Amino acid sequence: MTSLVLALVLTALSPSISEPAAAPAVIQNAVRDVPVGDPLRRTLLDALRRPVEDEVNQPVRFVVDRLRVQGDWAYYAGEIQAPNGRAIDFTRAGFDEVIAEGMFDGPTTYGLLRRQGNRWRVVVHVIGPTDVAYLAWPGEYGAPASLFE
Repeated sequence: MTSLVLALVLTALSPSISEPAAAPAVIQNAVRDVPVGDPLRRTLLDALRRPVEDEVNQPVRFVVDRLRVQGDWAYYAGEIQAPNGRAIDFTRAGFDEVIAEGMFDGPTTYGLLRRQGNRWRVVVHVIGPTDVAYLAWPGEYGAPASLFE
């Protein structure tokens, strides 16, 4: 009778024993915001910093509206400003023509990053778009659409 009780206990526990193995895959694919204080936040912003600074020809500070990750993908939405908090001089950065044509919407910036191995790399970024630039990114780059919701 003891072996019957043991068999029943093991049978009752076996679903819960196998459940934790499946849970990390669900958690890894969940979309999450990257809050202030999370070391990943600095990693992502530092990866995005170089291409953005190269484009505007000056140092930048990010003002984050949204920073999210899902699996190996990350999405940034916000603005850029000078490190001292002042506005970026976009004319100094060569945006004169698009500004004059009304095709530039200020410091608004979006970025899509992807983890490759243990490094985050910028897939694409846009500065000052007059439309919602990231809407095409799931189809164009294969990023999960839920990352942008």
